[in-house]
Amino acid sequence: MSARTVEEFSVQNIGSFLPLVAIALLFWVLVVRPASRRQKAVARLQAELQPGQRVMLTSGFYGTIRSLADDRVRVEIASGVEVEVARAAVAAVDNPVDPAPGAVPYEELD
Repeated sequence: MSARTVEEFSVQNIGSFLPLVAIALLFWVLVVRPASRRQKAVARLQAELQPGQRVMLTSGFYGTIRSLADDRVRVEIASGVEVEVARAAVAAVDNPVDPAPGAVPYEELD
């Protein structure tokens, strides 16, 4: 084998691996990196919970945090109804927006 064919062969091999490297890089940028950011944001949110905050649980229930333990949260989901859930069950902190002028509060609709 001459030196030229060996050089051409190695350039062709490198060229055939470039699409695989590009696909792996694209997968990392589009899937792995955003998922790790989301996971860090949720962990930060769950670490910063405080009593009195209105939260949404992963089950879709909204409630107010009444007390916190190491890995548990006591949430009041209705007047006089408290449930104890895992801290990981808190999906989001509800930030209520100011109601529009003349809007009827939800509690008064009944």
